[in-house]
Parts: sequence; structure tokens; C-alpha cells
Amino acid sequence: MTGHGFVTLKGTVEWQYQSDEAERAVRSLLGVKGVVNEIELKPQVSATVVKAKIEDALKRAAQIDADSITVETSGSTVTLRGSVESWSERVEAERTAFWAPGVTKVNNLIEIA
Repeated sequence: MTGHGFVTLKGTVEWQYQSDEAERAVRSLLGVKGVVNEIELKPQVSATVVKAKIEDALKRAAQIDADSITVETSGSTVTLRGSVESWSERVEAERTAFWAPGVTKVNNLIEIA
């Protein structure tokens, strides 16, 4: 405890819900007046997982060949390259990449053919 009923949480987790759950669990303890949540999100981004999610979403949304998109990761940043046939497919690829676990930034370099 930090003192006077305040608790500071520190550490790292892969998912935001884990940080939220830790805070929720501590907040309900007897004597806790406040919680300072300093838990950091340190996700592991997998290019394979992100690419698979993008491929699945694009196939559902537009019936296109998602093999034309390459996915690169660096930390929690994903870079998308390649080409699609429409603006909506480009936007869908970016939106899907953001939904992948641990992604905090997407550089969408996909071109429209």
C-alpha cells in the first residue's frame, strides 16, 4: 500500500483487461480508498496471428485474396503492405490489425490497385 488507504499497482500485462481486473480486485478490499494503476501494457504481437486475423476478416468482408497483404511487426506496431481492390478493403485491413492482441499502432501502406 502507498499509504492512507491508497494502493499503487505496478508491473506489466499483455492485455488491457488484465490491468482492469487487477484494479477491480484491489479496489474492493477493505480499507482501500483509492487505486493508482501504473500497470503497463506490454503485449507480444505476432505477425502470423495478425495476418491470419486480417485474412479471415477480409475474406468475410470482401471475398478478396488476402495473400496480397504482408504484415510486419515491430514491438506493438504493425505495418501493412500490399494492394487491395477498394478503399473499404484497405480500411478493413487496418481496422482488423488494430483488433489483434497487443497492437497499439498500424502503419497502413496498402495501395489500391
